[in-house]
Amino acid sequence: MSSPAVHLPVPRIPGRRGRLQDIPVQGQKKVLLAAPRGYCAGVDRAVIAVEKALERYGAPVYVRKQIVHNIHVVTELEKKGAVFVEEVDEVPAGSHVVFSAHGVSPAVVSAASDRGLQAIDATCPLVTKVHREAVRFARDDFEILLIGHEGHEEVEGTAGEAPEHVTVVNSPDHADTIEVRDPSKVVWLSQTTLSVDETMETVRRLRERFPELQDPPSDDICYATQNRQVAIKKVAVGADLVIVVGSANSSNSVRLVEVALEHGAKAAYRVDYVDEVQQEWLEGVETVGVTSGASVPEVLVTEVLEELAGAGYRDIEEVRTAEEDLIFSLPKELRQDASGKRDERALGGRGRA
Repeated sequence: MSSPAVHLPVPRIPGRRGRLQDIPVQGQKKVLLAAPRGYCAGVDRAVIAVEKALERYGAPVYVRKQIVHNIHVVTELEKKGAVFVEEVDEVPAGSHVVFSAHGVSPAVVSAASDRGLQAIDATCPLVTKVHREAVRFARDDFEILLIGHEGHEEVEGTAGEAPEHVTVVNSPDHADTIEVRDPSKVVWLSQTTLSVDETMETVRRLRERFPELQDPPSDDICYATQNRQVAIKKVAVGADLVIVVGSANSSNSVRLVEVALEHGAKAAYRVDYVDEVQQEWLEGVETVGVTSGASVPEVLVTEVLEELAGAGYRDIEEVRTAEEDLIFSLPKELRQDASGKRDERALGGRGRA
C-alpha cells in the first residue's frame, strides 16, 4: 500500500557547484523521488563483507567479478585494497577471495579450493535460494527452464548447479522456440533481477507450449527488484523525465529505465554519475522522476537531487510504495571478529530509501 506523499528538503553537498541551468517551464518544477530505491540487503551484505575482510586480513583481498554491479562501489573498494579479478586462477595461491553477490557455480568453488584459496561467499541469500531450487529439481530429474540473460554471472552460477538439466530462456520470444525432453517434467526458475512483467510474459508463453510447466516453490525475483519496479511505475505516470542512477551492467537498473518508459514516462535515462545528466533532457520538463538500482549508494542519488535543485527542481516529493526492513547476516567466515567474538554489525540499512 502506498504511503502519503512526503516532501523532502533539498540535499546539500558541501563544495558542490551546479552545472545545469535553470530554464523556465510552463508549470511548477518538481522531483518525484521513488522509494524504495538504492541498496538492498543483499548488496549491503556483500559490500560490507569486502570491507570487513579488508579490515581483518589486510589488503589485498581478491574479489571474483564485481562484488555488485556498480562502478562507484567497485572503485571505492579498490581504493581500500580490494583487487577484482575475472577468475580464481588469477588469485595467488592461499589468498583470501570473495565471491560476488551474484553467486558462483560449484566448479568455481572447486577451483578456488584446488588453489588453496580462503573463500568468503558473499552470494545474496536470495540467489542461494534459487541455486538450491535448481539442485532439488535436477535431483528429481526435472528440466529447468531458467529465465534470465545468457552470460550474466547469476545465470552462470545457477546453471552451473545442474548444467545437464538447465536451459536458459533469454526472453518471451525465445520461449517460443525452446524444446524440452519431457513436457510433463518441466519447471521454471528465474534470475532474481529481471523485469517482473517480462518474466511473467515469458512464463505465460512457456505454459502455452508446456501446460504442465511447474512454478518454483516461491517467487524467484527478489523483493528489492520488485519493489523498485513498483515504485518507478507509480512515478513514471506523472513524470516528463525519469533519471535512473545505476551502472550499465546492472540488470535491475537497466530494467528500471524500461519499466519507466513502459508506464508513462516521456523519457528515461540511466546514469552512473550526476555529470552524465544532460541539459537538453530538461528542456520543457516540469516533473523529473528519480530512482536508483539496488546496488547504488544513496550518495549518488543525493548528488543528482542537488544538481536538479540548482536547475530549479527544488520541490522533492517522495513516492513510497513499500517499506523494507530485511537484514542478512554476514557470510559465516566473517561472523566473528579477530578475537573470536561474534560480530553483531547490522546489515541492510546503509543507503536504503
